[in-house]
Amino acid sequence: MAPAPVEISRPQARAIWIDAQRLNEPEPFGTGVDAVTRAVEHLGYVQIDTINVIERCHHHILHTRIPAYRRADLATAQSDTRTVFEYWTHALSYVPVRDIRFFVADMKAQRRSPTRWSVEAKDLRKVLRRVRDEGALTISDIKDDVLVDKNHPWASRKPSKRALQAGFHNGRLTIARRDGMLKTYELTERHFGWDKLPKPATATQVHRYVLDRALRSQGIVSLDSICHLNAPAKAAVKALIDKDVRAKRMVPVAIDGVDAPHWARTETLDRTVAPPALTHILSPFDPMTIQRKRTAALFGYDHLFEAYVPRAKRKLGYFTLPVLVGDEIVAAIDLKADRQDGKLLIQAWHWVGIGRAKTHKATIEAALDRFARFQFPGDG
Repeated sequence: MAPAPVEISRPQARAIWIDAQRLNEPEPFGTGVDAVTRAVEHLGYVQIDTINVIERCHHHILHTRIPAYRRADLATAQSDTRTVFEYWTHALSYVPVRDIRFFVADMKAQRRSPTRWSVEAKDLRKVLRRVRDEGALTISDIKDDVLVDKNHPWASRKPSKRALQAGFHNGRLTIARRDGMLKTYELTERHFGWDKLPKPATATQVHRYVLDRALRSQGIVSLDSICHLNAPAKAAVKALIDKDVRAKRMVPVAIDGVDAPHWARTETLDRTVAPPALTHILSPFDPMTIQRKRTAALFGYDHLFEAYVPRAKRKLGYFTLPVLVGDEIVAAIDLKADRQDGKLLIQAWHWVGIGRAKTHKATIEAALDRFARFQFPGDG
């Protein structure tokens, strides 16, 4: 007989999630390159995105948890200490190198049957040979492409760019360095100093990894939150949850006012979590906000990402950032970096939920001052 769910309130669930995301401590991961590695390892992934109306989201997400974060620290972790690498989770992300074996099966599947980037075999062989012979390169280093028609709106007309992307997804190439969004590609084994890729994890091990990653970084989980944009994994993950519940390693959780079933490790519910008290300007790609249904269910806040919505139809703004104060999202602020004058521009400020100017404005303005210093550090 299945155990009865442990009943908790939404504020309790929020506190556990905020704690699991390490947003209830000023410097949970310390400083420097090691802090970047620890943050990515704890979160499991940090999403990458090209939008740069303010600082790009991978830097933003890390700064939220590492107040003294420097962009150079991420570059060092990727290119020198090689503790993080780029690959596809639910989107392009930084992932811990310690976890690479959980992605090797996907890389090899992309060789057999590409689902993300298809390319002519001759173009892939040509670019791999060039990297092997000449060393790491960027798309800008390739000058002899014969342009072709695009096969979708985000495609490149350069066959070599398609080949580099295909080589990245199938694991033959890795991104050894980034300069902004310009990627330097290198042979994966050569970059890491390996004879060959690590042995791939089994399907069951991958599903266990996905479950453990969610439990570590979310605290309380649902099937949707574990398998974000990965519905085919749900049945296998649910089987692992049922096994852990029977073994009393996990317990079902019922969150007041939330219909979806949730689960947690027993020790997570036994821990005393301090009430969240910090203020954070969150990226819309932050793990706290990227799963819109979860954020809506636990915070009562429906985030609107409107970067691709026509201006006349936007409700909040082009790139609006949720503001977390304690355990409540109280504002949504559309920001833009004026890089020429070194100013952070407030395009729109919306109060949401319990947010009120009298109660929260001074706290948020102090957080905006810190955020502006991060935008324009002057030291990389």
